[in-house]
Amino acid sequence: MKNLLFIALVVLTVNTKAQGLQGLIKKATNIVSESGSGLSSQDIANGLKEALTMGAEKGCVNLAKPDGFFKNAALKILMPPEAQKVESTIRSLGMNQLADDFILSMNRAAEDACHAAAPIFVKAIKDMSITDGINILKGNETAATTYLKSKTQEDLKASFNPIIKTSLNKVDATKYWEKIITTYNAIPLTKKMNPDLAAYVTEKSMDGIYSEIATQEKEIRANPMARTTALLKSVFEKK
Repeated sequence: MKNLLFIALVVLTVNTKAQGLQGLIKKATNIVSESGSGLSSQDIANGLKEALTMGAEKGCVNLAKPDGFFKNAALKILMPPEAQKVESTIRSLGMNQLADDFILSMNRAAEDACHAAAPIFVKAIKDMSITDGINILKGNETAATTYLKSKTQEDLKASFNPIIKTSLNKVDATKYWEKIITTYNAIPLTKKMNPDLAAYVTEKSMDGIYSEIATQEKEIRANPMARTTALLKSVFEKK
């Protein structure tokens, strides 16, 4: 039943892009009913969970790859805002490589942490109620992402922070940061600073994950065939 529902939604969404989601749900109901099977609210929720799981897992995998953050212009983690003066100062002292190495290491730490994100999202999706599912399906193009953020933010932060701290050490970000701050704070008349690096990278990593999941959600809503299995491709071709 779950596959049948999802197939119905896939076929309809691809062929009715201008149609609202409420009309899509109604037509999906008719398709399943005409095939001899009834469609319940639980079926709709289950179909949505399958699609959301697919999107969340793909989003996390994309960001966990090397350069998932670093070569994504929209998500690349730069110096903390309060440390931008630090960056400009050390670059003016001819320490461009140190600044570049540090920025790369922050992004590597974020990519490393994303390996732990998918199970947190999958749990939230599995715990989603029927009412939540219907509301998300009827919602805007990032309604599912908004829902997942509300359900996973605290767990994700708790999971990410220790991973980020370990990753920062593993990729030498902490070493680079200490050298940068020591160099900057040694300059006469400068305001001494040392932002919480782990907290900053954790926050930016989470922002990146929710942004990527929103991208996946929009794609699934607009063109689910881009995320399909061989079975769904076969069904679509026969449509």
